[in-house]
Amino acid sequence: MQLGLDFATVEELVAGVDEVGRGPLCGAVVTAAVILDPARPILGLNDSKKLTEARREKLFDEIREKALAWCIARAEVEEIDRLNILHATMLAMQRAVEGLSVTPKLALIDGNRCPKLSVPSAPVIGGDAQVPAIAAASILAKVSRDREMRELDALYPGYGIALHKGYPTPVHLEALTRLGPTPIHRRSFAPVRRLLEAMSDN
Repeated sequence: MQLGLDFATVEELVAGVDEVGRGPLCGAVVTAAVILDPARPILGLNDSKKLTEARREKLFDEIREKALAWCIARAEVEEIDRLNILHATMLAMQRAVEGLSVTPKLALIDGNRCPKLSVPSAPVIGGDAQVPAIAAASILAKVSRDREMRELDALYPGYGIALHKGYPTPVHLEALTRLGPTPIHRRSFAPVRRLLEAMSDN
């Protein structure tokens, strides 16, 4: 259920929810939900994209230590291809909120729409720069996914995954054309789909 309210006035048991990885051509979409503890403030929370990698890594550990509850969840490549990226992202967000060890009274979702949840929810456009709990969720999701992409780079060398994290950079697109898709590439995304179609025509 969605709620229209002034989120700045709600402080008790609020879960911030964010995602990372909607745009890449490969890998899972990763989400996180975080309920911060007002008694244990965390300094420097901000949109994960505005922080250095070293700062994100430090905050990643601090958030997991100090938060009242946190959960990192995901939707796999197969789910993205079956459901589409929007619905897969909503599913991963739902999993993150449901996986919290404490039930929030409100879930604030970064963006303009909310997944179906059993608790009240509200979307917050640009929330990772406005709501500390969403900023914390963005950090958990990004650090978790970035670590995973570095591991996948070792499994699938030659694509530069550790560098571009799966996004459709010129380096990634060139490698994709030269080497072909891997099992972690999203078949429903246009560059991969077009390549597979071209390969099937030959």
